Amino acid sequence: MSFSTISKKASMLITIAASILFLGACSVSLDAQKYEQMEPKFDIDSFFDGKVKAWGIVQNRDGDIVQRFTVDINGYKEDGNLILDESFVYGFGDGTKSRVWKLSKNADGTYTGNAGDIAGPALGTPHGNAFNFSYEMDLAVGDSTYRVHFDDWFFAFDDETMMNRSYIKKFGIVMAEVTIFMQKQ
Repeated sequence: MSFSTISKKASMLITIAASILFLGACSVSLDAQKYEQMEPKFDIDSFFDGKVKAWGIVQNRDGDIVQRFTVDINGYKEDGNLILDESFVYGFGDGTKSRVWKLSKNADGTYTGNAGDIAGPALGTPHGNAFNFSYEMDLAVGDSTYRVHFDDWFFAFDDETMMNRSYIKKFGIVMAEVTIFMQKQ
């Protein structure tokens, strides 16, 4: 084997390793176990029982804010399910105007959620102070629509306030991030 062949193979291996490291740096994966013992415990059923006001932003991969919005959420129980009726108003940018979530609590304490613009069921898992929702959505961006994955995390501050952080991923790479502050009314 010539030096040139060895050099090409080494160069290819370095390129592959660098690509893997780059893709790993573009993804976010939170360790849910870190939140199991944290207080206060987040109880999605009690937090969303009644009216909740939310303020949020969406940032693209460059960190630029591409949407700013408020959400009025009316939460209530219906046939044992938690219903979240959301109404969005945009300060700038555009997006869905309303969404209605139907969340069902499973026997193991996890949740299954559905909404009209969500592709398939959302899977929700409580983790002490945090709650994680995982789902796919057909997201409109300009004149195109993309199937993306939401890794959606709720973190309790107290019984009245909560932060939500969502990582919007395509091919496992974070394409945008959503930050929402929520407060019971």
